[in-house]
Amino acid sequence: MTRGALLTRLQELQRMPKFQNRDICTISAVLSKEALAKHVEVCEAAAGVSHAAPRETAA
Repeated sequence: MTRGALLTRLQELQRMPKFQNRDICTISAVLSKEALAKHVEVCEAAAGVSHAAPRETAA
């Protein structure tokens, strides 16, 4: 998954009631792609959201 796709998922999570009064996006500026993926995964788990990662296809 690309960094852009991870950031989009994180922004969607930020709009959920669980994270309304909490900033979960700013930290993304200093995270590696792998750490960002883990952060999104943990936030999804905390919000009770199961999001299957789409497969990347070779062009």
